[in-house]
Amino acid sequence: MTGYGEAQGQHDGATAAIEVRTINSRYFKLSVKCLEGYSALEPEIEGVVRQQIRRGTIQVALRIDRPFAPEAYRLNKPLLASYRRQVEELLAEWNVRAPLPLESLLLLPGVASEQLTPKADVSADWPLVKRTLEAALENLARMRTDEGRAMADDLLINCQTISRELAEIDARAPLVVESYRARIGERLQKSLAEFQITLDPADLIKEVSLFAERSDISEEIVRLRSHLEQFDQLLAAPDSAGRKLEFLTQEMFREANTIGSKANDVPIARHTIEIKAAIERMREMIQNVE
Repeated sequence: MTGYGEAQGQHDGATAAIEVRTINSRYFKLSVKCLEGYSALEPEIEGVVRQQIRRGTIQVALRIDRPFAPEAYRLNKPLLASYRRQVEELLAEWNVRAPLPLESLLLLPGVASEQLTPKADVSADWPLVKRTLEAALENLARMRTDEGRAMADDLLINCQTISRELAEIDARAPLVVESYRARIGERLQKSLAEFQITLDPADLIKEVSLFAERSDISEEIVRLRSHLEQFDQLLAAPDSAGRKLEFLTQEMFREANTIGSKANDVPIARHTIEIKAAIERMREMIQNVE
């Protein structure tokens, strides 16, 4: 599920700021953006993230700020001397007599630089990074929980739609065979009357029985209802069940397809279309559920 969380932490003058963003995805994919040298902490960061997130694209942005010691700043003396010599040569060539301010030379690229944090300090910063990351993930979880509640409500509405349409199909199913018997009997009587042939009732019963067997959808209705019950139980479960829900929707769609193909009835086909549309909406949402 999509979400955003941020946090800041401090220790021994160092400040850690972490932002965590999640984007809908069926698989786990983590990307970490950090200062040079801190990429060594990516395995530890991934371990903390995986404890709370199992699916989705996760973006972690890490920034460490710390006051530099005076010795951390350096002047590139050879470069500064080169700048001075080139500027003096240029002034002489142009016959320009003007003082050469030192502060202007200090602003040129590469003259003054900050020394990067030594690699040895990266591991020392991990406790601070871990605490801050856990706080950011906690804030992320709050936002994702709110979205999850809204998604669960939407999924339940679709389940209610399926249950309602399935009840209509269940009530209509017994009438399908009787309607077929009446239609085929009427057609056969009209056709045979022209030739003055009497229809054996046993033959009509046999034909209707074969149709009833082919169009029997009672098992599919029972299985689809069972899937709906399992779906409700998984939604209420405290553990992550995204993949199980995704599998259940696939099974529900398969049962709906079978009902539509076997029933051979226009009203049932219409109810089946509504069921399949609701299942498809559920499948799109469930791909974002852990």
